[in-house]
Amino acid sequence: MAQDEVDLDLKRFREEAPEHPQLEDLTQLSPEDREILLKAGIDPMETERSGSFLQMDHSVVHCRTHFEGVEILSITEARKRYNGLNEYWWKTISADKDVYTRRAELHQEHGYFIRSQPGAQVLYPLQACLYLTEDQIAQDVHNVIIAEESSDLHVITGCATSAQVRSGLHVGVSEFYVKKGAKLTFTMIHNWPEEMAVRPRTGIWVEEGATFISNYICLLPAKDLQMYPTAVLKGRGAVATFNSILLAKERSLMDVGSRVVLQQEGCRAEVISRAVTTGGKIIARGHLIGEVPGVRAHLECRGLILNEKGVIRAIPELEGRAAGVEMSHEAAVGKIAQEEIEYLMARGLTEQEATSLIVRGFLSLEIIGLPKALKEELDKLIEETEKETI
Repeated sequence: MAQDEVDLDLKRFREEAPEHPQLEDLTQLSPEDREILLKAGIDPMETERSGSFLQMDHSVVHCRTHFEGVEILSITEARKRYNGLNEYWWKTISADKDVYTRRAELHQEHGYFIRSQPGAQVLYPLQACLYLTEDQIAQDVHNVIIAEESSDLHVITGCATSAQVRSGLHVGVSEFYVKKGAKLTFTMIHNWPEEMAVRPRTGIWVEEGATFISNYICLLPAKDLQMYPTAVLKGRGAVATFNSILLAKERSLMDVGSRVVLQQEGCRAEVISRAVTTGGKIIARGHLIGEVPGVRAHLECRGLILNEKGVIRAIPELEGRAAGVEMSHEAAVGKIAQEEIEYLMARGLTEQEATSLIVRGFLSLEIIGLPKALKEELDKLIEETEKETI
């Protein structure tokens, strides 16, 4: 898509949203809302969590941390407290990148600021949720996440809507800064209704000896999702890994990819995606740019088509700008092999059970750094989802 191409009718989304009251803790949410948050990886009980952030529509209703080595604030409060965050504000991504970044700059309604202190080993993940409760509302947020030098931080972010919401617009600008020797794991789970339009815009800077791991899971997709985060490995030995699990139902369009720019010797990158369509369209992109000798990177995309209406396009790009780069890619798109189904049926499974088992195994990509409790939650969600779609 061209940077200035407007592919959505932005006028159909409402700019005003009701104010929501503050919550002492997330258990004050309704049982229905708590269940929806759980499906987006957010635990209202905060079991094994270091802190929580919740924004409902345009209101930050809860923001608290339980761990001394990390802080979590609304981005509005952080900019007041830290001189506008001038060192980090619109640095990894340009506000003029496209119509959606310009929109986020003009309409910005909060977002979150998360930072681990130098050397902090944050034992449990922080969780942040961007939640819509009103139909046809536009939510425009700007997030900044910083892992200071030699720290270890895991952030779980869930994006979701309440049960009565059918449509809306979510524009999320996120900037990540992973300082020297730090490790930042970012797990994002999208749980959208069928008419949502979603436009994340993300930039990541990774310094010397630092590691950035992105896990993206979307099993309840929006009608129209478009995201292409870019990580720049700026220091020697920097590492970036992107894992994506995608399920596209009928009438949904998922244009999802990752780009990594390897700028220093010893940098490594891996982009892996698993895509399943039961009638929707998935465009799985990947772009690796090796700028100096002595870098290694790999792209892998595997797609499964379960419905004749479904479409998967794998678009891998390797760009070597120096001799001595090592970059590779592999892509495979197809249907479930009949012999696999027959093999399982011969062992007592029905055809539907065999198909479900294969799909579940395909989507259960082993994600590095995922907490055990969250992995169990996702396994349950995959099981529920494949029952609905097979």
